[in-house]
Parts: sequence; structure tokens; C-alpha cells
Amino acid sequence: MAAMRSRETTGGDFSIPSEIDAIGPAVDKVIQLIGRAGCAQPRQTDVEIAVFEALANAVIHGNRQDAGKRVHILCRVQPGEQLSIVVKDEGPGFDPVEVPDPTTAENVESEHGRGILLMKTFMDEVYFEAGGSEVHMRKRLDAI
Repeated sequence: MAAMRSRETTGGDFSIPSEIDAIGPAVDKVIQLIGRAGCAQPRQTDVEIAVFEALANAVIHGNRQDAGKRVHILCRVQPGEQLSIVVKDEGPGFDPVEVPDPTTAENVESEHGRGILLMKTFMDEVYFEAGGSEVHMRKRLDAI
């Protein structure tokens, strides 16, 4: 008989240096937390893309790859209910309303500006706090 997985909220808090090379391993760690919580995530790639974009924005735009600053990640999993992720940088923040729409004709060929759109596309809820230096993302999960 297979062991029953906990239905209690689980998660982890950790931080990474403001380095591009730290983003991939941090995404992997979040995906591992989801798996250990016993959640089926048929669209795991959705979460990977959203977390990658949030971390990239924090490292590159928030902390400007400043070695003296870190990016903080808070992950909470409620099996059968939801995944909550908060990514916080130590930068000055930004106003998300001021970010140009990457789908308009004048911005469609720009090399930047799609991270927030991707987060909002792949997660069920995305919002910013702390003057834009903190992104909150939520995804509904199915129980195993």
C-alpha cells in the first residue's frame, strides 16, 4: 500500500544571490517542493516558466545583478488546493502599471517586457506589493 501524503501546508523559504546562474537551481528547488508535498501538477512547465520569469526580473531588473543583494523566495503548498510563491528583491521596486504592454505593435519586437505577461499567463493570480519589489503568484493544484 502506498504511503499517504500529508494534506498539510508545506513549503520553504530560501534566498539566492543576484546571479543569473542561481535562477535555474532555484526553479528546480520550487518544483521539488511541489513534488514533495504530493501535488499533481499537470502543467508543471507553467509554474517553471512563471517562477523563472519572476526570479529573472528580480535578479536583473530589481537587484541589477548586485552581488551584495539577494532574492528571497517563499513557497507554500496546500495539497489539493494551491501553490503560493512570493519572490522579493532588494531593489527600489517599480510601478507595474507603467510597464509597456508587450503585445502592442510598437513593443512586439522588443527584447524585454514579457516576464510579467508570462507570469500572468501561467499562474492563476499575480500581483505586486512592497512598491513592486515583491511579486505574489498563486496556482491552483490538483490532489494526487
